[in-house]
Amino acid sequence: MKTAVGEGDLDKAETLTKRISHHAASAHDLTADPIWHAYGVVPWIGPNFTAVSEVAAIADEVATDAVGPVLSAAGDIDLSSLGFSNGTIDLSPFAAIEPSLADAASTLREAESSARQIDADATLPPLADAIRELRSNVTQATTLVGSLHGASALLPSMLGATEPRNYVIAMQNNAELRSSGGIIGAIALLHAENGHVTLSQQASTADFPSLDTALPLSESTIALFEDRPGRYLQNITNIPDFTEAAPLIAARWQNRFGTPVDGVIAVDAVMTKNLLAATGPLAFGPFTADEDNVVGLLLSEIYAAVPDPTMQDQVFAQAAGALFSGAMSGAEPKKLVTALAQSSAEGRIRIWSAHEDEQTIIQRSTLSGALPRDTASATYVGALFNDATGGKMDYYMGAEISTSVGTCEGEPTTQLQVTWTNNAPVDAATALPAYVTASGWYGVPPGSVRTLVAVYGPAGATASHIDRDGKSDAVQTTMLGDRFAVQHDVTLAPGESTTITVEFHGTGAGQRLTEVAHTPLVNDPKIRRTDLHCAP
Repeated sequence: MKTAVGEGDLDKAETLTKRISHHAASAHDLTADPIWHAYGVVPWIGPNFTAVSEVAAIADEVATDAVGPVLSAAGDIDLSSLGFSNGTIDLSPFAAIEPSLADAASTLREAESSARQIDADATLPPLADAIRELRSNVTQATTLVGSLHGASALLPSMLGATEPRNYVIAMQNNAELRSSGGIIGAIALLHAENGHVTLSQQASTADFPSLDTALPLSESTIALFEDRPGRYLQNITNIPDFTEAAPLIAARWQNRFGTPVDGVIAVDAVMTKNLLAATGPLAFGPFTADEDNVVGLLLSEIYAAVPDPTMQDQVFAQAAGALFSGAMSGAEPKKLVTALAQSSAEGRIRIWSAHEDEQTIIQRSTLSGALPRDTASATYVGALFNDATGGKMDYYMGAEISTSVGTCEGEPTTQLQVTWTNNAPVDAATALPAYVTASGWYGVPPGSVRTLVAVYGPAGATASHIDRDGKSDAVQTTMLGDRFAVQHDVTLAPGESTTITVEFHGTGAGQRLTEVAHTPLVNDPKIRRTDLHCAP
């Protein structure tokens, strides 16, 4: 059915929907009677009966209350393109589809929550696989329909249906990590009017000298990074919560150029891979990039090919202009929408609006870049990585993150382990450009990488044990909202690795459904669930 909708074959989609609804309703009826539920309390086999009943109920709910509204919306707008053509989006259909998508999004959120709470580990392997497939499909649908609903509610006003809008776009370089992705390497202004978007101005970070008096910062930001994010544009994205960082970026642009700013969009360099899958190869400066080589080109090779930092800035500006032009005029709309949705799911796009009604809607989605909120269906822990080398060495860094939950010393416990590894060449000190290694300019030996690694626990829990490679180490601590955070200052030579372990006790700890949020890295970290072994 999803394929049929994507291809615009709504007659086929409607036929498939009726079949889906029939089978889902039948399954629900067959697994909802008292006899079936009675088997659910039988030892060993009971969880299997219960899980089948829950899966059938979710399928019936989605088929009845979500699929229909999505088809209704698809009849009013081409969901594969969202009305996008030649750099302009037709904003007129969005008001019509918003109510239908709101209903579907609400149903899918409830279904996703229910699917997360099914105990797959207590069922037989074939059923466990089916439960995990259900979760994956419902989560994918929830993300997609939720994004579409957000678009239907936000795009008309944000793209200038009633008045022109200006947005600062901050491009983050993951080769020098910051909490939300990377150091701001290039910055520009987008202008939107009646659905037409243009790149109206580009600037360099050199246009924003450091401030003698820092902009106001939260206590937690100062505790982790002193006042640097308030004085240096490049460090604003150190701030873990984008809803705090974005207004500062807007303020720096307004103070420098005087243009009122309606919002801020932050994207990272890795999302260019997704964009080039939609646009095809693009040329900028002396380079030609495609989806296979663009990340390595922008985050590594360019520094050897163009040693002068000023020239590098010019090439990055050319790359940004080429990407924007390609996306607005050269991309197949369906592929472009897919690329943006994938980048959003990976946390590589963050959006903030200066208009309170719009920000309220954005705040409900992952696009807000806010710290995650624990819910009845999921508890979050997180890892933040911030470079202190002063170079571009994070292209070579890798991470593994594991979570364990259970009980230690009679207390509900969540254990978070973060392993950070320097995979740079052994001869990095001499083989890599000085601009990449920082050549010791900030006290870090060339080839080594210094990183501030912060981990935070579930809302309401506190750290009961902290170690690095099994030993105690100096740390910084603070509260990120209601989350206890611990930050280590780590320096690793090529080939070296370190593991930070933090155990959290108390409210929110020990929850089976614990998920990991993290800084978007060049290479996605390996995330796994392990058995809990309580620390000494």
